[in-house]
Amino acid sequence: MKFSLGAILAIWLSGLQFVAVLSVVSFNYISSERVLLDHATALISEVGQSSKEYSRGFLEPAVRATNLAKRLIENNLVSNSDPIELEKLLFQQMQVVPQFSGMYYGDEQGNFVYVMRSEIHAEFRTKIVHRDEDTISTELVWRDKNYKIVKYEIDKTDRFDPRGRPWYRGVKSERSFIWTAPYIFFSSQRPGITAATPVISSNDQLKGAIGVDIEIDEISGFLSNLEIGQTGVAMALSSDRNVIAHPKSDLIKVNGSSGALEFVNIDEIEDLVARKAFGNLPNLNDVGSKQEIESEFIYNDGKFASILIPGHIHDLPWSIAIYAPLSDFIGGIEENRTRNIWIAIFIALTTGLIGLKIANKINQPIRDFAARAGLLASGKLTRSEIKLETYPELEEASETLANEIAQRKTFERVYGHTFALASRGMAQISPKDGRFIRVNSQLAEILGFSMEEMVEMSISDILHAEDADTYTSFQNIMNNGYEYNQEKRYVRKNGDVIWLQVNAILIRDQLGKPMYAVATMDDKTEQKTAESKISDLSRDLSHFARVNMMGQMAEGLAHELNQPLTSITQNVDAALLTVKEQTKPDPELVDILQDMDRQAHHGAEIIRALRGLVRKDEGQQASFSITELLEQTLQLLNPEAREHGVAISFVAKKNPNVFGNRVQIAQVIMNLTRNAIEAVDVVDLDVREISIETARAGNFIEVHVIDTGPGIDPEVDLFAQFESSKKDGMGLGLSLSRTLIEANNGTIWYEPKENGRSKFCFTIPIASLN
Repeated sequence: MKFSLGAILAIWLSGLQFVAVLSVVSFNYISSERVLLDHATALISEVGQSSKEYSRGFLEPAVRATNLAKRLIENNLVSNSDPIELEKLLFQQMQVVPQFSGMYYGDEQGNFVYVMRSEIHAEFRTKIVHRDEDTISTELVWRDKNYKIVKYEIDKTDRFDPRGRPWYRGVKSERSFIWTAPYIFFSSQRPGITAATPVISSNDQLKGAIGVDIEIDEISGFLSNLEIGQTGVAMALSSDRNVIAHPKSDLIKVNGSSGALEFVNIDEIEDLVARKAFGNLPNLNDVGSKQEIESEFIYNDGKFASILIPGHIHDLPWSIAIYAPLSDFIGGIEENRTRNIWIAIFIALTTGLIGLKIANKINQPIRDFAARAGLLASGKLTRSEIKLETYPELEEASETLANEIAQRKTFERVYGHTFALASRGMAQISPKDGRFIRVNSQLAEILGFSMEEMVEMSISDILHAEDADTYTSFQNIMNNGYEYNQEKRYVRKNGDVIWLQVNAILIRDQLGKPMYAVATMDDKTEQKTAESKISDLSRDLSHFARVNMMGQMAEGLAHELNQPLTSITQNVDAALLTVKEQTKPDPELVDILQDMDRQAHHGAEIIRALRGLVRKDEGQQASFSITELLEQTLQLLNPEAREHGVAISFVAKKNPNVFGNRVQIAQVIMNLTRNAIEAVDVVDLDVREISIETARAGNFIEVHVIDTGPGIDPEVDLFAQFESSKKDGMGLGLSLSRTLIEANNGTIWYEPKENGRSKFCFTIPIASLN
């Protein structure tokens, strides 16, 4: 059977349309599915790595705490034979790290000191076991967070011996830091783990062991807050395939054969999907620290993706296991697949019918010409009688072509308007030499040139000197037909440096020859400046955190030094009384004792000033006396000033209280005064003085620090980070001082004096006005 030309054209047109649309739909489905699956796998892997890093950070304090205690005892800074000193050390560590449930020390004689958190009587409970041959005594002490005794009792029934515990036996066997296997704590019924490290004597003998109990329930809480698709789950597995952390923490604990709570094995957990995903895993000790293990599986007709991230976290063979249903990521495109196929069929049939009509219209002049040719062959028509109606059809095709050309020009005009009126900077750039072929007014405004100036320039003319290789990269990418997308520095007409995000694609002609690159350029300078400020603030906050920690250590040291100084003053008073009661007291001995008494009192005054200055910073602002703070700060700095031969003068005024963070303001006073001491000491001067002054200025108190140093170089930007007038200065003190003063609603500045002196000033708001 033969088909007409119109039928053939219609069938081919509809068939090609159907195949084309179906191919596009199928390719879009397959590529979208693969992209989404790859994204899902990457997302799951990223979540696993985050979980692993969170676990690492959660356990890291135990390593630091045990190592710190070990070093203090081994270096005899804390006596392992003095339970009071050990209790203080363990108590301080428990206050610092909230995830510690208990910290303890046991020795080879069976003595034991244990500080744990308590839910009755007080916040902490201490257990001290004394063992002397066959005599055992156990003291129980409850203390509040300020180390004050709330309750005390003696337990005569407790026969606890640390030497028999797994953590002590493990340390004694390994002679190094160990982790016990995770287990359920007996007292709290919560999952936990113990870290322990040996304490070695100078002759390489085991003196004892430091241990820390950590509740790891918080890791399950972290996992429950993770978003993995819509219903994905992350968990942690131990080396023996026990589930030690799960978003549903009640699933990980079961009653063991002995009746005690134990971790559930992955093969027995009530999370059936987790069983399917990871139930066939080998012993995780055999996995080691290999790469991630990815897999896909089917459960209850649903497709799932899983990933296992093995690795040792502080010598713990924990692995992070994650699974998620693929429908969370590709469910939408699966639902659309059938609908899209029917849409493709409908489009193909519709275009087929339209194509049939078009084919008949195209075929009609040919049929007319064939009919007339047949008549001519039969002699029924002469050549002069033939009217070739095909030429009007060709004229119509020519007219159609002309219409298409007109439409293209209209498109070009619309494109030109879009290019010129775009809110983003745009340019047409020659891929051969980087010359600007055409630019819009927005780009000219960004760079500060006129459009006429820019078309006489190339992209290399506006590049920053340190980014000169950018144009080479641009050429290579354009010549290889890739999309160019980079963020680099450029120079405006006035010399200012700006950041531009440049995105460019190469336009080719019909033969594939490069014509020009179309580039859009967005000004990212403000964004870069904001990022820089955030980075600067992060460095300042990190520095202040270290200073605040040193302040806490200094407060503890001041507390410890105050006791022996008090004893010294009492003993000196007793000695003076004894000497004076003699019939002929030795005057020289009296002078010596009186001098000792004065020095001891002076030391106590310094300690009180230090404790007042560095008392714990709660991060809140409050009312305080600026005069008192200045006196305490200068009391601490006077020894340093005397060492450098510098005199500090300060006349206390009755100033109203100010409002701010006391420790942060003290840090600023310390920074400015120390800078003044160094400035005076750097050259040989006849007058080596520093004067501190205060004055009221409206709603603020001004503090002035004036020195007789050589002054500041005008070229130095004093309050910028890493800018310093000192030879070996790091340029952080003044930058941090400005950050702290501005955080307390004040200002800080520098005033050069007429006689060459330097004057640094800052303000702090008066408390009654807040």
